[in-house]
Amino acid sequence: MKVNKGVEQPPVVNKKALKKIKLKPKEISVEEYVQGITSGDRNILAKAITLIESSLPKHRKLAQEIIEGCLPRSGNSVRIGISGVPGVGKSTFIETFGKMLTGAHKVAVLAIDPSSKRSKGSILGDKTRMERLSRDKNAFIRPSPSAGSLGGVAQKTRETIILCEAAGFDIILVETVGVGQSETAVHSMVDFFLLLMLAGAGDELQGIKRGIMEMSDALIINKADGDNLERAKMAKVQYANALHLFPPPPSGWKVRTDICSAYTGEGIDRVWEIIQDYVAFTKKNGYFEQNRKEQEIHRLYETIDRQLRIRFYEDPLVKEFIEQAKKDLAANKRSVYALVEQLFALYAKK
Repeated sequence: MKVNKGVEQPPVVNKKALKKIKLKPKEISVEEYVQGITSGDRNILAKAITLIESSLPKHRKLAQEIIEGCLPRSGNSVRIGISGVPGVGKSTFIETFGKMLTGAHKVAVLAIDPSSKRSKGSILGDKTRMERLSRDKNAFIRPSPSAGSLGGVAQKTRETIILCEAAGFDIILVETVGVGQSETAVHSMVDFFLLLMLAGAGDELQGIKRGIMEMSDALIINKADGDNLERAKMAKVQYANALHLFPPPPSGWKVRTDICSAYTGEGIDRVWEIIQDYVAFTKKNGYFEQNRKEQEIHRLYETIDRQLRIRFYEDPLVKEFIEQAKKDLAANKRSVYALVEQLFALYAKK
């Protein structure tokens, strides 16, 4: 018998492939982030927004330095808030509206997704719902979880707007979760607030929420197609009549009403005309810039308030006191008011 020499076995580790693998991702400097964002690098922009959304102190510090670097190139956009009850067709409207705009503009869509209070997770499915727009080279879609804190979302979304503007996006669309106080948070960071409504959903005028109606610069009845077209026209007249009962807004702008179909695209161009009229009107009377300045001052106080709360609750003395206070309350030994007074007295002595 003759035994042939076997084939030499290849090494377990491919050395050529190993050279290509980066075990530790390269850290990007602030200058590289700013340069990448201002040159339109989508990957760098997405990474910077992730830093903004991070709760880690080192990430937040880096994010603030990036924002400072991008500030001189921000502000050159029209910021549009879009709200409406769930099911009104916000995502479909934004996709149709965005596709119409991307022929001449760069559009960034910042969608706030509601988070589960139980699991703290979000679906973040806006890119799936806006499939055509997400593939457009002149569009950028970024869903962000609300994480149960509208204030936190407002801060992060404002900072994301700055980065998107520095990246060259001249139309910023901010979609709300469509529930409760999110509209107020979004209204405080946009130039134009668009409210989408439905016709034929029952009791149109009784369904009007005075607060959100007063914040709106335009009220658009969506899904005005097919059998719903006549109902939409009737709802437009009803809403227009109802708006006359409200005092004029600080901008001096007369709130417009119209109908559209995000499904067929009918009336979408009129919505853009309304927004352009509003921007021209408010820039002429000075309200556009004045509103932005007031928003920044509001943001200053809001940020101070948030930082005070964070630092207060992270203080070891406060943490220790609250743990003991919980036991006292459970044993029915002290009242809440007395405990709070004692806590602030101790904190003031520090």
